[in-house]
Amino acid sequence: MSQALVRRSLLAIALVSLGAVLSVYLGLIFGGAINPLPFSDPGPVVRWGSPIAKLVMNLAMAVTVGTLVFSAFAANQSERDQLRPVAAWGSTLWLLSGGAYFVLTYLSASGSQLSFGPEFSQSLWLFATEIELGVLLAWNLVFALVLSLTTIALNSQLWVAINAALAIAALYPLAESGHASSDVGHAVAVNSMLMHLVGVSIWLGGLFALYSVFFSNSERSGELTRRYSTLALISFVLVSISGLTAGYIRLYEPSDLLSNYGLMLIGKASVLIALGLFGARHRRLLAGKFSEKAQGFWRLAGFELLVMGLAFGLGTALARTATPVSDAEFVPPTPAQLLTGDPLPPEMTAASWFTVWDLDVLWASVVGFAAFLYLYGVRKLQARGDKWSFARTASWLGGLALLFYVTNGAPNAYGEYLFSVHMVGHMLLSMFVPVLLVPGAPVTLLSRVAAPRKDGSRGLREWVLWAVHTPYAWLLTHPLFAGMNFAISLVLFYYTPAFRWATEQHLGHQWMIVHFLITGYLFVQSLIGVDPQPHKPSYPLKLMLLIGTMAFHAFFGLGLMNEKSLLLADWFGSMGRTWGDDPLSDQAIGGAFAWGVGEIPTILITLYVVYQWSKSDDRERKRLDRASDRSGNQDLNDYNEMLRKLSERS
Repeated sequence: MSQALVRRSLLAIALVSLGAVLSVYLGLIFGGAINPLPFSDPGPVVRWGSPIAKLVMNLAMAVTVGTLVFSAFAANQSERDQLRPVAAWGSTLWLLSGGAYFVLTYLSASGSQLSFGPEFSQSLWLFATEIELGVLLAWNLVFALVLSLTTIALNSQLWVAINAALAIAALYPLAESGHASSDVGHAVAVNSMLMHLVGVSIWLGGLFALYSVFFSNSERSGELTRRYSTLALISFVLVSISGLTAGYIRLYEPSDLLSNYGLMLIGKASVLIALGLFGARHRRLLAGKFSEKAQGFWRLAGFELLVMGLAFGLGTALARTATPVSDAEFVPPTPAQLLTGDPLPPEMTAASWFTVWDLDVLWASVVGFAAFLYLYGVRKLQARGDKWSFARTASWLGGLALLFYVTNGAPNAYGEYLFSVHMVGHMLLSMFVPVLLVPGAPVTLLSRVAAPRKDGSRGLREWVLWAVHTPYAWLLTHPLFAGMNFAISLVLFYYTPAFRWATEQHLGHQWMIVHFLITGYLFVQSLIGVDPQPHKPSYPLKLMLLIGTMAFHAFFGLGLMNEKSLLLADWFGSMGRTWGDDPLSDQAIGGAFAWGVGEIPTILITLYVVYQWSKSDDRERKRLDRASDRSGNQDLNDYNEMLRKLSERS
């Protein structure tokens, strides 16, 4: 690491630390988080040490995540080499501070004292392996340990991207362990916290990484700043959405805004709005000749680092501050609420399919980003005079609208309580949504809109095209593999512990959505895809796969309809519903949906494949006719001559 890089990194650390320490100190005092507890008080060392350790862990985590994401998205090989020690030191500090926070959290939760005897070690191990909070914090340490090794040993372009993905995945245990994740609306709380952690980590860590390499090459400064500005804008949107969601689920009355927690939340929101204004100022500076404004940019960026530190300190203090208490009368939880964390929804009627909603902020944001980026690409394409099919745009937006409905509408609201509704959501997600998304040809649009990079870095265009042409894609997109994966995963999911994991655990539920969406997309892409793919299966093979899929769905659906035992009986059979069909009859209805509803998109795909086959034959016949005309019907003369010779031999 060069001396200049060390000096810039130390200056950035000093700016962030100054703001963070100041705000966490004032926030802990104002919020009352460091006041002695009335029962089993852990002592001042733990009361002060735990938030300080968490603050250091959060900052180190942000530096690691943001540096790796910036390296994977914006940097060339030379810049990745410069940022390598930054990510390595950040992940190492993440591991050390995370270990301290783990021990201090145990001391705070257990009320015990630090010791070096076997009883303390056994209790700490029990906390790490049996208690949910301890397990989540232990997973955080595992991720930090892996990253502290891989960031040092592996620095290729691919491994930087893999490390960035691992670093983002490491944020999930912390989102799950947040105090808001235990509230009613567990899924909303966890998803909003995850979005917040991802946003602030990329925002701060990316600026830290940019600050570290900004002066190494003046010709690259403007381009790197533009790329960081894109990351910062996305981060600002994520943080804004998650902040509004957090306020909604934690504040019960308007008067709660005047509580200690509410006032600190307003303060943090004000800081984040100020950071957004800094970002707007950045983009105005970039609109002109950047080289003439670089010094002004970095005076602004230095102040931005200080304000980011204030935001991190306030966030850490907020996590230790008691949230307002609802004035609603206590009502004993129902069986459904004990199982799911949410009250039982109203009786399912025909109108409920359209009137009952359960918003998922994460998937609503995914749909919003996907729609915006697609429309932005279409507009950019049309602005330069190129055409893009309206049918493709309509198909893509229709698929996103259906995805939004599945993840935010009645299938999401009732899927935990009724197996039949869960199965409807599954069929829509794995079959109907891909049938609409695939004709939208997003990869083709991206490759036409985004300019290729020539500096050795990889942007969104380069990473997507790499994924399409990688050897792994050759296997995953092969029609036979895609068809088998699509069909077999259906049985493996419902008749293995994966179904229980996806039903009872939030992470499992998110995995289920991603898995079946990708599985269905790959299957449909292999049959009717417009985007480039390594395989060109014949039309008879496509029809055979579709016929096999229809038969498999019928077999699976009939099996569920005739099943005499209830899948997850201790879940679907223990909801305490007083309306609707009994759980076993509802399961049979779900099987009927899997058989009947699941065949509709298969039939549509079959008709489209037959249409493509017919059009292909027409094109081939016209090509042969044109070739015959150019040769003076020589091919027909040769064919007649062959028949004449065969006739003479006979």
